[in-house]
Amino acid sequence: MDDLDRALILATQQGLPLVPKPYDLLGEQLGVSGAEIRQRLSAMLQQGEIRRIGAVPNHYAIGYTANGMSVWDVDDACVDQLGEIIGGLSFVTHCYRRPRHLPDWPYNLFAMVHGSSREEVMAQVDIIREQLGTACRASDVLFSTQILKKTGLRLVA
Repeated sequence: MDDLDRALILATQQGLPLVPKPYDLLGEQLGVSGAEIRQRLSAMLQQGEIRRIGAVPNHYAIGYTANGMSVWDVDDACVDQLGEIIGGLSFVTHCYRRPRHLPDWPYNLFAMVHGSSREEVMAQVDIIREQLGTACRASDVLFSTQILKKTGLRLVA
């Protein structure tokens, strides 16, 4: 990653400018063409340096106010395979394998779901439970009660 790529990440990590031609504006700001901006972003996507370029809706503002992190104690022999399935469900926004912390925390698979009510979230959790089948030994759902911080990784200048 060179200095221009880093500057481009710094310029876009809060989002693209809300103008008709955001890449052209970024190019003006960084001293290159809009085409160069598009090419560099495309290259960073292909190299895995950035994950995606897309809209990130505020789920609270659009009515998804019940947020549940479902946690699962899944057989280690199949947690990766099942995690891929659960992560592919349309209503799962984050899915992670995490280490257990026995004896107090037996859970090794986490799946975040959002809904307009706790009942909706629990219905989604039931679908996850069906997918996990007998490989799941225990589960719980941790509901958000307050937002303390909500950002992804941010580079500093």
